Amino acid sequence: MAEEFRTCPVTGFKVHLPAEKLIKVNGVTAVVAILIGGIMALLVAMTRWETIHLLSPLDYYKFLTLHGWNMLGYWIIFFEVAILYFTAAVMLNCRLASPKVGWLAYILMLSGALITNITVLMNPAKNAIMFTSYVPLKADPLYYLGVILFAVGALTAVLLFFATLHIARKEKTYKGSLPLVVFGALTAAILAFGTLFFGAVALVPTFTWSMDLTPTWDALVYRIIFWAFAHSSQQINVSAMIAVWYLLAFLTVGGTTINEKFSRLAFLLYILFINIASAHHILVDPGVTPAWKIWNTSYAMYAAVLASMMHAFAVPGAIEVALRKKGYTRGLFEWLWKAPWKNPAFSALILSIITFGFLGGITGVLAGTEQLNIRFHNTLAITGHFHGTVAAGTTLAFMGLTYYVLPLIFRREVVGQKYAVYQPWLFGIGVSLVAIGMMASGLYGVPRRHADLTGFGGAGFAFDYDPTAFLWLSIMGLGALLAAVGGALYVLIAVGTLLKGKKL
Repeated sequence: MAEEFRTCPVTGFKVHLPAEKLIKVNGVTAVVAILIGGIMALLVAMTRWETIHLLSPLDYYKFLTLHGWNMLGYWIIFFEVAILYFTAAVMLNCRLASPKVGWLAYILMLSGALITNITVLMNPAKNAIMFTSYVPLKADPLYYLGVILFAVGALTAVLLFFATLHIARKEKTYKGSLPLVVFGALTAAILAFGTLFFGAVALVPTFTWSMDLTPTWDALVYRIIFWAFAHSSQQINVSAMIAVWYLLAFLTVGGTTINEKFSRLAFLLYILFINIASAHHILVDPGVTPAWKIWNTSYAMYAAVLASMMHAFAVPGAIEVALRKKGYTRGLFEWLWKAPWKNPAFSALILSIITFGFLGGITGVLAGTEQLNIRFHNTLAITGHFHGTVAAGTTLAFMGLTYYVLPLIFRREVVGQKYAVYQPWLFGIGVSLVAIGMMASGLYGVPRRHADLTGFGGAGFAFDYDPTAFLWLSIMGLGALLAAVGGALYVLIAVGTLLKGKKL
């Protein structure tokens, strides 16, 4: 019905009002999740910084568990669900297939997130088993129930996205093939479907085991299946992040990819090969054969890396061509110097590309090779790697998109714009120092999760680390403080805009 739509005066898109409400509520929940996860991140970082060593071991593992779920899980996935609804409904000028199903998905996701958070807070001695939740560690059944509810809700949102694409095609609300940004979101949704399936295979039997209804898992089998879920969830983030890159390139400077077939092929390679990256978590395990390890860390991984390199040329190329068309053609880099650096969405885009490519991508390739993996495995270097991908690359991209979502979807003028200019830089530089400090200290043998490097929690043994490791941990801690300032500024701007921003 016509009254269910409004026309955006800036983009010209027909915005389905029920879809707009779901975009808003998922976006707001994502911001709340990053606030909670950010507080936990600061507490954890101040504990790993041995000079401060803030928390007791029990509190450390409690906040580390909460940090993992709220940042890698709830912040990212709530935001990605909002992206799916935006691309399927708004960008295709289509109605959402079933808003009621969208609300069901949201209720399931929110309920799951609350149950898991509360369970960990109420009984950390039993439930602070961290994001990986490895068997034979056994948490309360409610812990696993919360994770399962959240995953079922996310899967419901993915299915709703597919149904909306079907309606858009059936009702011919767009011409030609899917827009590239929507194609990228479709890639993320396809990867999400398989990822959540493996999540169910790993966690549903674990849930019944926690109630003593089924026998215990084999720990090695659990790890293999779990990482098909846990690391593959990062590949969803990569696809969604790169879709946002293409969208921000267009919104900030009018950039479009030089060759859409080239970019679409890169997304297709992601669908076929990118989940191979999950292999680096089990390369030291005896449960998979040497032939499997060699294949997955060489030939198959090359195809996934090729896809990322293709996007790494396509997105900056789109930005350069667009700016050169605006007349910035003097020398090799006038287009770069004259780019709209005061636009926080643009600076967030560039920082996302750089941090993901150099801190996350390159280190991921190193950690994903069989010969080097033994040097990285279960050290803080692995944590530094995924802080370069998720905490830096994906989060910065989503922060940048927020500066357009607020005026276009929430129809509010962004408050504190003079501070917003600096927000991506504070967060981006801070989280880069966190990633670098973690990776460097990991190469000196600092373990991935341990709460106490000097006393080992009162154990009757000790290990003398190279003093350089503690220097890098200090750099990590300073970066965490800077990232916390940037993250807090992002939350203040977003919340301030919703509460005080001028209505548009």
